[in-house]
Amino acid sequence: MGHPVLKSAMRLRPALIALVAAVLGLSSRPVLCGSIYVIAHSGTELSQQDVRDIFLGNKEFSGEIRLVPVENETVKTEFLDRILGVNRLRYDNIWIKKAFRDAIEPPAAKRSDSDVTDFVKHTPGAVGYVRNPPGKDVVLIISY
Repeated sequence: MGHPVLKSAMRLRPALIALVAAVLGLSSRPVLCGSIYVIAHSGTELSQQDVRDIFLGNKEFSGEIRLVPVENETVKTEFLDRILGVNRLRYDNIWIKKAFRDAIEPPAAKRSDSDVTDFVKHTPGAVGYVRNPPGKDVVLIISY
């Protein structure tokens, strides 16, 4: 049947592999690298907490300006993980509840940094996030 010590070692093998992976910084999560820049339409002033509240559907206005959040599909998973501290499933569930309970539309989704920047530049109250440093046509709120 095998030696009892070998049997114990085989049962510990998955835990040992997980421990080694954690120590080496390996995981099944995507590699997080680089900055994420939160940008807004010119004239919009927001705090770091405002950004979180906007993308979780808890803040709709800045003064009299209606805020229009926009997502960047190429950076979304990292944004949700690093900035909002939620995974996609949790985030989607938050917005499903907001849509039914509060009749709030989830953020529009764009495919790239340039699409997000263009949308933010031309839409009053727009707030989005990009991987590359923004130009002068938009306001940099914060970089993570």
